[in-house]
Amino acid sequence: MLVSEDTQRTLGDVVDFAYVIAGSEATGGAGLQADLKTFQELGVYGVGTITCIVSFDPQHGWTHRFVPIEPTVIADQIEAATATHDLDVVKVGMLGTPDTIDVVADALAARSWRHVVLDPVLICKGQEPGAALDTDTALREKVLPLATVVTPNLFETKTLAGVDEITTVDQLADAARRIADLGPRYVIAKGGVDLPGDDAVDVLFDGDEVTVLRAPKVGTERVSGAGCTLAAAITAELAKGVVVADAVAFAKDFTTAAIAGRVAAHTPFDTVWQGAYVDQLDP
Repeated sequence: MLVSEDTQRTLGDVVDFAYVIAGSEATGGAGLQADLKTFQELGVYGVGTITCIVSFDPQHGWTHRFVPIEPTVIADQIEAATATHDLDVVKVGMLGTPDTIDVVADALAARSWRHVVLDPVLICKGQEPGAALDTDTALREKVLPLATVVTPNLFETKTLAGVDEITTVDQLADAARRIADLGPRYVIAKGGVDLPGDDAVDVLFDGDEVTVLRAPKVGTERVSGAGCTLAAAITAELAKGVVVADAVAFAKDFTTAAIAGRVAAHTPFDTVWQGAYVDQLDP
């Protein structure tokens, strides 16, 4: 069926766009692939820029193989994406090297963003420890202050907050406050399955108040792509104009359903299924 130019223009006007700058994960379970799946499930048009390629190695215990994308190629992708679409909400995932962080931080600072959602990936198992530390430092100094929303897991929360232990919800909330002092307006500190107790507990600190979000734990093991999916769901909802608190609450429910609907594979870990939330709504 042919669509007229006027109809095309009208259809385009009602589309919400969500942008992601992140790594590619070859199994499809995490990274840019999980982000774009989440955007699609939530009814927003996803645009993506690849920063690195991570592929698990099935011959060596499913360890990570990490290949960074050249910074000039990342810059080219960002230029093309932002010239093509009116993008004002972006999720930033795995960056991987200080050079990548430099080019992404410069690109973020050069534009006005309604929201920058940072999923602060602090460790890539395919990097040497020294390189990983340099990357962590650069991320903290150059990208974290540009974020409006940051979504660290428990390890990342401890690292960014500079604390050795988080075993209670009060400690998780205190760490979120410490991270907010580094620049982001909203901090979602995730306890997940790693925080003791029967519930997967996350806290949202908005600069003034702490909101505790709880859901019964679905098993006791981490599921690949859960963190990516949560941050991507927040991004998608923000792209649609939802306020941060409501976006976070919805993303918690969406991700819990995705974990419950997990997909098994030949890997030693399961993967979230973003379609599970919609599936559970069907009669």
